[in-house]
Amino acid sequence: MPTDAFLDSALDIAKQAAQAAAKVIARHWRAGIEVELKADQTPVTLADREAEAAIKRVLREAFPDHAYYGEEEGHDGDGDFLWLIDPIDGTRSFVRGYPMFSTQIALMHCGELVLGVSSASEFGEIAWARRGGGAFLDGNPIRIASTNAFDAQTAISFGNVKTLSRGPGWNALAGLIQRCGRTRGYGDFYHYHLLARGSLDLVIESDVNILDIAALAVIVREAGGIFTDLTGREPTLATTSVLAATPALHAQALTLWL
Repeated sequence: MPTDAFLDSALDIAKQAAQAAAKVIARHWRAGIEVELKADQTPVTLADREAEAAIKRVLREAFPDHAYYGEEEGHDGDGDFLWLIDPIDGTRSFVRGYPMFSTQIALMHCGELVLGVSSASEFGEIAWARRGGGAFLDGNPIRIASTNAFDAQTAISFGNVKTLSRGPGWNALAGLIQRCGRTRGYGDFYHYHLLARGSLDLVIESDVNILDIAALAVIVREAGGIFTDLTGREPTLATTSVLAATPALHAQALTLWL
């Protein structure tokens, strides 16, 4: 298991990598964006590719023997340490011209997520955490809310729920909504930042991949929350859904899907 000193150093380097990506993204954000469609019909831009390359340059200089899994370039290398990189999570927002997108960088060791950086450079905030070190937003420690029951004060957010809409999970979500005081669909990085800092109580998503949520999982957990998929399983490279919440609400919500 990596030491705290190693994780602190790796976290600093991951933040430097996010800053390198932010410079690339800012240049394209201001100059205009040319969009292509990938085979799955999701958009990709030159900014995505250049930002991923900038992140990898910083990380590889420090960790040449680590493996990498990027949104644009796929898997590269193998070993106990695997960096997970989404240079622009929320490319649709990016190309539509509103700043609800972020750079996501996480480190996995032997299948366990151990650190994460979530940098929303054009939105104007950055969150980070490493295992056992607490969670931070813009340099300030953050903590999840103490909410322990669904009532008129409970606030939840959901996104990417297309898969849920096709099955019994839709009814489960409806039942959950009826027990809450406020529902929103902030999406992407933002509702996880809000959850980790105590401004939301629960987040649900059903159409994600690990690159979207790896760093955010570390941040929410280090802030005191529970972060699993909708069946209660730990995040893995195959994860496609999220149930993230305060400990008490996570346990209650999980019963709806089991």
